Amino acid sequence: MKKRNLLICLSLLMALCLQAADVEQVKVKSRSMNKDVDLVVVVPDVARTGVACPVIYLLHGYGGNARSWIDLKPELPQIADEKGIIFVCPDGKNSWYWDSPLDSTYRYETFISSEMISYVDANYSTVKDRKGRAIAGLSMGGHGALWNAIRHKDIFGAAGSMSGGVDIRPFPLNWEMSNQLGEYAHNKGRWDKHMVANEIKTLQNGDLALIIDCGDRDFFYEVNCALHTCLQGLGIEHDFIIRPGVHNGAYWNNAIDYQVLYFDKYFKK
Repeated sequence: MKKRNLLICLSLLMALCLQAADVEQVKVKSRSMNKDVDLVVVVPDVARTGVACPVIYLLHGYGGNARSWIDLKPELPQIADEKGIIFVCPDGKNSWYWDSPLDSTYRYETFISSEMISYVDANYSTVKDRKGRAIAGLSMGGHGALWNAIRHKDIFGAAGSMSGGVDIRPFPLNWEMSNQLGEYAHNKGRWDKHMVANEIKTLQNGDLALIIDCGDRDFFYEVNCALHTCLQGLGIEHDFIIRPGVHNGAYWNNAIDYQVLYFDKYFKK
């Protein structure tokens, strides 16, 4: 009996190993920036069989890198297998995911919404349509996800922000933003043009599936509430979640579960 039980356990273990999602780290050439960009790609087992899978692109925050999300949420491979979703996590440096008007080596909007998409669709079994693409991020990445999705609605069908810096004008001296846009005091017009809070005015209801969440003690709480109010005023349907929490990994480890659930429902519509 003990031998039989041991064989059963070994068989189950082997089955789990065979169904584990791959975590790959690759370098993608960005022609616009003339450099390689690191990507972490979590590939579910079903994608290896040729089944076309939807993709969630996850953007890290300030000070992060391509491995930030897999370190923050080690369960991503299991989630990928469970949902049949590919996760792609690019290294966006401290770019805020703009094409900087001052620094030609920081053209991360072009990379995120064009070069990266082309690479992933060419090298993985993906749903090659906006209906199979979502983009989300935390903090700086929350801003980047909404910025890129709103400006490239032909590429992304859904977007999410977790503790996003959706209006950074109240923080003009922080997080190297002046490196990309110039000092706020002398470039207010340029800063205004690079805010998600202003870019949403180009949206029509139904253009994007949107989910926005933030902790109630986060320093970005007020700008997220203002974004929610603006979206309501524009008649743009969206999910808006405020939960107890601050601007930290514990909050984002929890928040990503809600975002994945939201995107999974979107993909299955």
